[in-house]
Amino acid sequence: MNTVPAHIAIVDDESDITQLLGNYLQAHGFRVTALHDGHALMLLMKADPPALVLLDLGLPGEDGFSIARQLREHWCCGLVIVTGRGDAIDKVVGLEVGADDYVTKPFDLRELLARIKAVLRRLQPLAAAAALQPGGEQLCFSGWNLDVGARRLLSPTGQEVALTSGEFDLLVAFARHPGRVLSRDFLLEHTRGREAGPFDRTIDVQVGRLRKKLETDVDNPQLIKSVRGAGYILVPAVSPST
Repeated sequence: MNTVPAHIAIVDDESDITQLLGNYLQAHGFRVTALHDGHALMLLMKADPPALVLLDLGLPGEDGFSIARQLREHWCCGLVIVTGRGDAIDKVVGLEVGADDYVTKPFDLRELLARIKAVLRRLQPLAAAAALQPGGEQLCFSGWNLDVGARRLLSPTGQEVALTSGEFDLLVAFARHPGRVLSRDFLLEHTRGREAGPFDRTIDVQVGRLRKKLETDVDNPQLIKSVRGAGYILVPAVSPST
């Protein structure tokens, strides 16, 4: 069966980088669009949104973190930051604004390809399942409705809440194991699997982002609580809904 190649946007102001990555990804079966600034990316997102964006932070005219925030506010796609900024603070900020992964230059093409495929694996299977089974798994807790197949989260007032792919997978792990203390290693395995790397205390970052979107009082969380030295727990009961 023929499959439609995943569309990847490469956003980098260095033409040699976009050409190198573009040729490599096309050789591995992807459809690629090379761009050099945030404005061009926003136009592409409206006309032909990619499944995943490779985003450099050092773009002319606009900070890459600002572009990442715009992506997360308005579109659901994979986001991998590919940048020369290797400082730990930049990595934390990148993950906090919604990146699914953070890769520093210079990078190994094979490793970057593996990371891209890992993000796409987390995005595509459930989306495909949603198309085939629109009445698929739904999990409800404290008025929230988590539609696993459609990868949607609805608030108690019925509003859709935008989540990154990492945040969504993390919430699914919690919702499928309510009332159970989940270690960081367990959560990593259920969100990033074998692709988890040495920087992956990012579970704490993602939990913090989830709390900002779920909790009434982030400083006194009632849904996702910390258990000192053990991990995190989703407190409310979870019930299936169809």
